[in-house]
Amino acid sequence: MHTPKPATGDPLSPQAILDMASAFQKSRVLLTAYELGVFTVLGEGSRSSAQVSQALGSAERATDRLMNALCAIGLLEKREGRFSNTPLASRFLVQGTPDFMAGLQHIVHLWETWSTLTQAVGRGRSVIARPVDQRDTTWLNAFIAAMHWRARQHAPDVVASLDLSGVSRVLDVGGGSGAYAMEFVRAKAGVAAVVLDLFNVIPLTEEYLRQAGLSGRVETVVGNYEVGTLGSGFDLVFLSAIIHSNSPDQNRALIRKCVEALTPNGQLVVQDFIVDEDRTGPPFGALFALNMLVATEAGDTYTESEVHGWMEEAGLRGIVRQDTAFGTSLLIGRTEGGGHSGRPAPRP
Repeated sequence: MHTPKPATGDPLSPQAILDMASAFQKSRVLLTAYELGVFTVLGEGSRSSAQVSQALGSAERATDRLMNALCAIGLLEKREGRFSNTPLASRFLVQGTPDFMAGLQHIVHLWETWSTLTQAVGRGRSVIARPVDQRDTTWLNAFIAAMHWRARQHAPDVVASLDLSGVSRVLDVGGGSGAYAMEFVRAKAGVAAVVLDLFNVIPLTEEYLRQAGLSGRVETVVGNYEVGTLGSGFDLVFLSAIIHSNSPDQNRALIRKCVEALTPNGQLVVQDFIVDEDRTGPPFGALFALNMLVATEAGDTYTESEVHGWMEEAGLRGIVRQDTAFGTSLLIGRTEGGGHSGRPAPRP
């Protein structure tokens, strides 16, 4: 059924609601083209939709309609029956190029996860959540690739904003690809960094380190931050994009462990999407709370007062907040004393 657009200027126009409700269509067009490899097949050249469908092994008419829709949303151009990537698609969506957004495969998986939102809201919890250490290789590779792409963009600014005077040992808890650990060792001569993550993540970490030529400067340790201690003797413990996966009680326990791993006057740096006290903004944080609802057992987005409270309960003092230019916030606190030198012990 065709619904005509109402006259412009109507303050009670339904069009904004219709646009919001149908926004998924553009998303699905992009993700399907990405999954199939349309942009990569086109590369820097131009082809007919029949040539693209033959290369992909997809249906010719359906491929043509998909590519026409990609033109409509600004990712392809069409001239005399032949299609080519726009500059935006050429830069970010062609596999093998320097800026290729490999992490979009994770968004493909999120599409499936978010499709369960109605059931999750009804039940009050995720209906499909599985721990990271129980995920299949396809999901895990896409997830770590997405986290690496984002972290690689942001790590230089985040690390540059921190006080690294007196910092010689850094622990990156749940450090994934090691993007932040790499930046710590690049930022200051003599800094040693350790990435602690799960048994199925660390092999991926080591490959990212190898590709960056930093295998000898960043140590990897297999471990689960919910089991045992995190070691000791660290001048800075970095906890980035971790607390949103946990319940409040899990975060209290984790932050206590982080503090126990610090040297006197050591720093705990918590980076995450901090939401306003009424939880209605910023928009990304409010939406990300639902991402945690559908994808995790007990994750959420948290307010500054909540995170500040956990850090203070754990004995941290002088807690300050630093907002980044890309939607995250850092909460930084220091210990007053205690701590021992040592290395984190591997855990099962």
